[in-house]
Amino acid sequence: MVQGTTSDAGKSTLVAGLCRVLYRSGVAVAPFKPQNMALNAAVTEDGGEIGRAQAVQAMACGLPPHTDMNPVLLKPNSDTGCQVIIHGKVIGNQEASTYHDYKKTAMQAVLQSYQRLQQQYGCIVVEGAGSPAEINLRANDIANMGFAEAVDCPVILVADIDKGGVFAHLVGTLALLSESEQARVVGFVINKFRGDLALLQPGLDWLEQRTGKPVIGVLPYLHDLHLEAEDAVATTSARKSDIQLTIVVPILPHIANHTDFDALRLHPQVDLRFVRLSEEMPAADLIILPGSKNVRGDLAALREHGWEPRIARHLRYGGKVLGICGGFQMLGQQLHDPLGLEGEIGSSAGLGWLEMETTLEAHKQLKQVSGQLAFANAQLQGYEIHMGVSTGRALARPVHLLSGQAEGALSEDGQVAGSYIHGLFDHPQACAAWLEWAGLSEQVAYDYTQLREQSLEKLADSVQQHFNWSALAAYLPQDFKPD
Repeated sequence: MVQGTTSDAGKSTLVAGLCRVLYRSGVAVAPFKPQNMALNAAVTEDGGEIGRAQAVQAMACGLPPHTDMNPVLLKPNSDTGCQVIIHGKVIGNQEASTYHDYKKTAMQAVLQSYQRLQQQYGCIVVEGAGSPAEINLRANDIANMGFAEAVDCPVILVADIDKGGVFAHLVGTLALLSESEQARVVGFVINKFRGDLALLQPGLDWLEQRTGKPVIGVLPYLHDLHLEAEDAVATTSARKSDIQLTIVVPILPHIANHTDFDALRLHPQVDLRFVRLSEEMPAADLIILPGSKNVRGDLAALREHGWEPRIARHLRYGGKVLGICGGFQMLGQQLHDPLGLEGEIGSSAGLGWLEMETTLEAHKQLKQVSGQLAFANAQLQGYEIHMGVSTGRALARPVHLLSGQAEGALSEDGQVAGSYIHGLFDHPQACAAWLEWAGLSEQVAYDYTQLREQSLEKLADSVQQHFNWSALAAYLPQDFKPD
């Protein structure tokens, strides 16, 4: 099990790397995260919902994602509450205090999934959540040491040296664990190291002498590594020399599935900018309204910060607007939440650029989809995750045809479009067609899925090279050959 000294220490990335190393060696391996709190999600082949990071880890194992890989998913929809998803299905919204008591029940779901995976795979690489040293969350823990203790699982502790204070993070985290939990830690991994390893060696020697634990690996900082983030929004842009299209995505308070835009962020001809609502909206060719876990609340925030007239001005000057999932719902005339699924019961006026309205219903629609664009000769693949049902005249002008069924909407003037499909830009044909609609007519060849696969291989090469595999020999399958 990989646990971290902090959030964003590199747990998800390390698990993906370990999974790919094991997979390349011929080991039947699967990823597992007992509990995940994230708004980036994926739809599984068994029709459920899991964290996006576990879907990427499944790819590293050569597997389709499955709900057993992430049995408990929490999707925050307020500062103190979240939607609770067990085995891929929504069971309802809970406040933090209520969920704390519910964790005993959730643990049963976690153990059921883990046992099913054990029966199918020779090795399971487990990812923790946050840090095991979060004292206020230790009671009834199912995400870190509580799970490790329940299944008798060895633990690797990873820390990000790029954050600073790496030795304090490792020693301090270890000190805050119980004696049995400390004994469970089999070693440390230091992530994102830059520089001369010889200069770090005295610190590594001290760490091993102080704790009695080996340093299993020091992983270098990997430039140009492109894997979907579990939750954090990447606000920095890659340096490019041939930018021909600018895209703006507002960072909504409850932005969801912002990994939709990774393919655009890495496109060599596209400058994709995530912009905070408090910032001035820069000039752009295309504005994309992203998914949201609280659509009415995020629409109110968009208005409060003055984005509605800015988007209207953008359209008057010939710009394009695309809404995805919650962003699609915002583009309609009305938003209704009669059951209070995302906040207070009530309705809100939409932006009104598509002639439709949306009602949130208790049943969440979860499915993988494939088809073609209605306005271009291009194939697409993606997935739907939404509780809203949209109706209206705008839907008579769809943007996609999925097994002959219309999906999404396009305004009569062709400037405003919307769709419920996530992953719109992952397929190279669909990406090229949408960018052409946005104004990028002459495009270079670009395949995001290939780029992601190259990143998994690059990550696995680094883990394979910089790990002390002999220190882990007792915990790995006998048929595993790291070289």
